Amino acid sequence: MKIKDYIETNKYVRKLEIIAIIALLIVSCFSYVYGFIKLNEKPNLGEYLGEVTLIRNVDEEDYDEDITKCDVIYENKEDKLIVTYDYEDYVKLDDEEIIAYKYISDDGTRLIFNHLNPSDIEVTDTYRSVIAEKLMPIFNLANASIILLISILIILLFGKFFSTYEKIWFISIMVLATIMAIIFPEESANGVNGIIIMLLYLLDTFLNILCELLISKQSRYNFLVSVLVEITEIIICLVLMYRFATMAVTLLFWLPIDIISFINWSKHKDEKESELTAVRRLKGYQELLIILAIIIWTMVVGYFLSGLDIQTDFLGGNRELELWIIYIDACASAVGIANGLFILFRLREQWIAWYLCALLEAIINILSGQYVLLILKLGYFTNTTYGYIKWSKYINSHNIKDNSLF
Repeated sequence: MKIKDYIETNKYVRKLEIIAIIALLIVSCFSYVYGFIKLNEKPNLGEYLGEVTLIRNVDEEDYDEDITKCDVIYENKEDKLIVTYDYEDYVKLDDEEIIAYKYISDDGTRLIFNHLNPSDIEVTDTYRSVIAEKLMPIFNLANASIILLISILIILLFGKFFSTYEKIWFISIMVLATIMAIIFPEESANGVNGIIIMLLYLLDTFLNILCELLISKQSRYNFLVSVLVEITEIIICLVLMYRFATMAVTLLFWLPIDIISFINWSKHKDEKESELTAVRRLKGYQELLIILAIIIWTMVVGYFLSGLDIQTDFLGGNRELELWIIYIDACASAVGIANGLFILFRLREQWIAWYLCALLEAIINILSGQYVLLILKLGYFTNTTYGYIKWSKYINSHNIKDNSLF
C-alpha cells in the first residue's frame, strides 16, 4: 500500500471512530433520560382486576437467623409478588399459596399487592419495582454504550500504539459484550439491582481485555489497569456474596503484586525498544512443583471455604452448586497466584496459566448464569493465543542472559 493510500485509509477509519463515538453518546444519553423519566413517573392506580392465586417459589429461599429481612417470591405465569418478612415471621410461614389483589395503573402497568386498597407510597414503590425490571434492557444499553464509547475513544487516542488486529479484537469483544448485556439482563441479587450488577460486569470486561492486551504487548502499563481490575472484581464478589477465595487472593495478593510487578518490569526494559519488557520462559522441574502446589492449594482452601456458612441468594440456595463453585474457585485462585508470579518474573508460562484461569472461570460463569462474562473469557482465549505467540517470538529472537528474578 502506498503512503498516500495508507494516510487516506487512516483518515477514513478515524472519521468512522468519531461518528461511532457521537452515535454511542446519543444512544446512551437518550436511554438514560428515557429510563429515568419512566422510572420517576407518578402512577395513578386504576381499575381493580380482581384476586389472583400465587404459588410460593421456595427454590429462591435459603435464609437463616443471620438474615433480618427475608424476601419471599409468589408467582403465577406473568404475575409476580415479592413479600418481605422479618425472620421471626418468615419461619412461621406454612402456606404455599397466597391470595393477591391485581390492579392496573393509568399507563397499563399491572400492579399486584398482598392486600386491598394499597397506599400511595405502596403503589409508587411497586410501580417503580415493576418498571425498573421492564427498563432493565434500556439501562443496560445505556451503560454498555458508555463502556463501548470509552473503548473506541482509547483506540482513537492511542491508535499508533495498537496494531490493526489488536484494534479489531478489542472493539469486537466490547461489541459482543454490549449485545450480551442487552439480550441477557442480570437479575438483582442480595438487594443490589441487576442494572448495577451488569454495569460491573461490563466494566470488568472492558478493564480485563485492555489489561490482557497490554500484557501481550509486553507493556508495563498493564499493571496500572490491573489495579482497577482488582478493585472492580472485589466489588463484584462483595455484591454477589460469592467467590471468597478469589476475593481474598485479589485483595491480599494481586493488588500488592501489581505494584511490585510494575517496578520490576520497569527495571527490565528491552535494550532497543524501551516500551517493551524483556521476557523469559520457565524450566521443566519448576513447572511440576507449581502444578503440585496448585493441587494442594485447591484441596485445602476448597475444604476450608466449604465449611463456612455464607448466605447468598445469587445461586438460589443450591448448596451443591455452591460447593462446586467453591472448589473450582479455589483452583482458579491457585492458578491465579501462579499466574501473578509468572507475570512478576516475566515468564512466558503466564499465558498457559491464563488459559486455565479462563477455562475455570468460564465454568463458574456458566454454572452461575453470568453469560455476559463469557464474552470476557472468549477475549481471554483469543488474546492468550496471540500473547503466547508474540512472547515466544520475542524469546526465540533474543538471547537474554539476565537470569535474575528482580
